[in-house]
Amino acid sequence: MIRFIVLVVAACLVGQAAFAHAFLDRASPAVGSEVSGSPPTLNLTYTEPVEPLFSTVEVTDANGARVDEGRPATQDDGRVLSVKLKTLPPGVYAVTWHVTSVDTHKTEGHFTFSVKR
Repeated sequence: MIRFIVLVVAACLVGQAAFAHAFLDRASPAVGSEVSGSPPTLNLTYTEPVEPLFSTVEVTDANGARVDEGRPATQDDGRVLSVKLKTLPPGVYAVTWHVTSVDTHKTEGHFTFSVKR
C-alpha cells in the first residue's frame, strides 16, 4: 500500500512538471523601474524555456508608438527573450509580452518602466 501511495505522489509531481507554464521571473529594465539613460535591449527572463517563433514582445511609448526593433531572440537555453530597443527619450514605456513555452502552454503579461528625465 505504501508503495502505491509513493507511486501516485510521484506521478502527480511528474504530471505537474509536465504542465508547467513559462511565467515572467524578472525583467531588465525591471518591472516598474526608473532607469538612467536609454537601455539598448529589453531582457525578459522566464521560469521555463520559450519558443521564440511563437512569442512576441512589444515596447511602446506614451503615444503607443513601437520602440522595439525586430523579433525577440532567445538566450540562456530559451529562458531569456531579448529585444533591441530604439534610443529612448525620457518617459514611460509599456511592455506587452505573449510567450509560448516549449511545452506549448501560452502566458502573457504587461508592465511599465521609465527612463529618467
